Amino acid sequence: MIPAEIQQTKQRFGIIGNAPGLIRAITRALQIAPIDLAVLITGESGAGKEFFPQIIHANSSRKHGKYIAVNCGAIPEGTIDSELFGHEKGAFTGALSARKGYFEEADGGTIFLDEVGELPLTTQARLLRVLESGEFLKVGSSTVLKTNVRIVAATNLDMVKAVSEGKFREDLYYRLSTIHIEIPPLRERSEDILLLFRKFSTDFAERYRMPVIQLTEDARTVLLNYRWPGNVRQLKNITEQISIFETNRDVDGATLQNYLPQYNIEKLPARATSNEQEHSFFEKERKMLYKTLFEMQKELADLHAKVEELTREKIQGQTSYTQTPQPVPVAQSMALTPIVPSVPVHVPSAKRTAIEDTVGEIIPNEPEYIEEQPTTLEDTEKETIKKITLNITLPAEVITSFAGFQPENGKRQPKN
Repeated sequence: MIPAEIQQTKQRFGIIGNAPGLIRAITRALQIAPIDLAVLITGESGAGKEFFPQIIHANSSRKHGKYIAVNCGAIPEGTIDSELFGHEKGAFTGALSARKGYFEEADGGTIFLDEVGELPLTTQARLLRVLESGEFLKVGSSTVLKTNVRIVAATNLDMVKAVSEGKFREDLYYRLSTIHIEIPPLRERSEDILLLFRKFSTDFAERYRMPVIQLTEDARTVLLNYRWPGNVRQLKNITEQISIFETNRDVDGATLQNYLPQYNIEKLPARATSNEQEHSFFEKERKMLYKTLFEMQKELADLHAKVEELTREKIQGQTSYTQTPQPVPVAQSMALTPIVPSVPVHVPSAKRTAIEDTVGEIIPNEPEYIEEQPTTLEDTEKETIKKITLNITLPAEVITSFAGFQPENGKRQPKN
């Protein structure tokens, strides 16, 4: 049994329906009407949110004050501040005179901000100040003005999602949602669909002076099974079309189907995912670019390490190739017999250094003077000893004793 107060409210504001969700929303609006707090009304587009601010204002202590409804989504971003808070003369191009804003005009009454989720972030900051202290500034003015208004806001957006995406201020959302009223969509009010169709068809029949539209049984089934994405507004629009164009006042299911847009493709079931798993196209593209950059960085690091390794191996190979030959031990050099005479080449010290630096390379022949070949075996031995001493350092007494040997009858004898 619906209370009499709710029935009176429905009749006063032309609300049709007995769905539990609708009755709960009306009851909540009547309960919070005397409490002077901000109210946030949420629901899909066309669900009938505009009736509830009127119910709140009519049952509050401000019912004798002004009631101003503002569609925030219909006002351009560049002029929204001027519309809400007013402006001074010359504040911007075209401001030929001072003008009061809606908050100043609604002082002592109620202001309804429809589609509040469409407000720019800068305007949201101004609105938050009005909610907290009742103060605001006109555009182009430095004088602080005060207003005493009750704010009722409505939106069809998911406000929690809008806050998480940074499109709506979190502090303003909590300030507005002190009292929250949720309006159910028409698809959740299946028992009200036929009541609304009958009410709209009767109204249009009186307006256009035509017989009332009647639905067959299959047409009622089609009407109840439709999803109604446009809610009550869409049902009213379709009822008006049928009333105008159908000459046969008994409408069947096939005829009704011609007026119902199909949204089956958009409403296919999909796997539900959490907010953490939902990524937009740009988020996926950004992650793909980061992955490519990291892979390129890793490949460059590997290439750099490979180049350093090859360079190190080349330097080590050149060092081992150009190392000075190890000196020949004295005993081994003395055991080499017979000694093959060679032609010594006299090279100046500066050129000898250059030759030592280019060991292992082919040096073109340069014209150098050549000493005469020794004619005796003793001179040959001396030259051989001199070559050996270039590579090793021996005590002086050893070299002297070794040089003192003289061949006699094919044998080496020390000199007396």
